[in-house]
Amino acid sequence: MSDTTKYAVFGAGSWATAIVKMLCENLDEVGWYMRSVYAKEHILKEKHNPSYLSSVEFHTEQLKLSNDINELADWADVLVFVIPSAFMYSELEKLTVDISNKTIVSAVKGIIPESGLLVGEHFHDIYKIPFENIAVIAGPCHAEEVALERLSYLTISCADPVKAQAIADNLASDYIKTKISDDVIGVEYAVMMKNIYAIAAGIAHGLGYGDNFQSVLMSNAIREMKRFIKKMHKMKRNINNSAYLGDLLVTGYSVFSRNRMFGNMIGKGYTVKSAQMEMNMIAEGYYATKSAHLLNKTNKKKAQLPIINAVYAILYENKDPKKVFKKLTEKLD
Repeated sequence: MSDTTKYAVFGAGSWATAIVKMLCENLDEVGWYMRSVYAKEHILKEKHNPSYLSSVEFHTEQLKLSNDINELADWADVLVFVIPSAFMYSELEKLTVDISNKTIVSAVKGIIPESGLLVGEHFHDIYKIPFENIAVIAGPCHAEEVALERLSYLTISCADPVKAQAIADNLASDYIKTKISDDVIGVEYAVMMKNIYAIAAGIAHGLGYGDNFQSVLMSNAIREMKRFIKKMHKMKRNINNSAYLGDLLVTGYSVFSRNRMFGNMIGKGYTVKSAQMEMNMIAEGYYATKSAHLLNKTNKKKAQLPIINAVYAILYENKDPKKVFKKLTEKLD
């Protein structure tokens, strides 16, 4: 990719806002698609997102803002998608321009429910994007800490190391350290699964379990993640690297974790619907739980997933969190 490569971010939530901020550190112009006309006009006038990371002030002359997904999909060379997985399919249905020659970067933390595919696989199968033109962004990195410019780390995974490095360079800054990886599928599964385990950590906290149990839960979670990913995509990887273990830990423990917050509410007695209504952000782990459960259920070689099965039983089978977690404690070591 050349120095004139144009980037556009699709999505208007906190993580999308953080990625736009990172790109603005390195690029003269960044495209930014959002559905809300109000949000676009507010950013142009007030120089910040009205709903997410409002402390981040943008130089609006750097932004190419649009409510037309096709305008920016046509304009940019690198399309960074940060739309919640539950809404990706309906947003992509609006596309009428050919994107088969674009580089796609997924910062989406889940599987597309309508196709049952990882975001990268969906773009490959439906939009004929070559796998070497698909990249994934992983943490550990919370949007809120990017806003505060606290030191954070990103892993960019792509089968083409040149593309991976170019994307990594355009996201890097004094407070963002980047590295690259070729484990695109494994990293994308890890990004999805860590949100499920964060919900489990939140449920445990809401039920009154302490730090000792939380450490056992996270220890078992990384091993469970390893088993699942190995069944789905076998290759040499170090599950203790920050893209896997690091991202799991920050999502499971951080006060900024919306999935942990969602789980905490469930543990305290909220119904799924009431917890979702009270939160103003999407807890991706809710949708990821169903996807991971179904993927494992339909896989010929099933992995042992006691934590994911427990979260699924609570969220989708209306099982009592207290009883489910009591049984789960007997399966962990």
